Amino acid sequence: MDDRQRIVELRLDRDMIRWNADIQREIDVAIFDLKESNRFRPLKPLIPDPTGPYHAHLAIRDRQLLIALFHEGNAADAVDRIALATSPFRRLIRDYFAICESYYAAIKDASPAQIEAVDMGRRGLHNEGSEELQDRLSDKVEMDFDTARRMFTLLCALHLKA
Repeated sequence: MDDRQRIVELRLDRDMIRWNADIQREIDVAIFDLKESNRFRPLKPLIPDPTGPYHAHLAIRDRQLLIALFHEGNAADAVDRIALATSPFRRLIRDYFAICESYYAAIKDASPAQIEAVDMGRRGLHNEGSEELQDRLSDKVEMDFDTARRMFTLLCALHLKA
């Protein structure tokens, strides 16, 4: 793998978003982990043969996930702008939010076995969303599964304000 085909900086569109502490922690971990290790290569860039590493800006606009990629140190000229409809994720995100609420409630007073059962369901939905994201972006971006998992976490967080 070419070490330049990766995201080294990531910014979320945070216009008037106030996440609770649990969600903010999930976002911070996803961004940290993504910056530490990811594979992200645009397949149909706006410019020929772009080389990374990239800075990425994620936003939700008009029910679309927008990913803008820039060269490191050049925030003016986009290497690529990727748009993905979020409507196919609506059920998954709703179900994921519901099971996350159950998980956070369970960790307060449920037995370890109950917490583990809820967490397994949460991870299963997260994996399903990650696979769906990876599949729907497969003609636009090459990324590994761990990168897709972190991006799905961020898609969910951005969806809270959409």
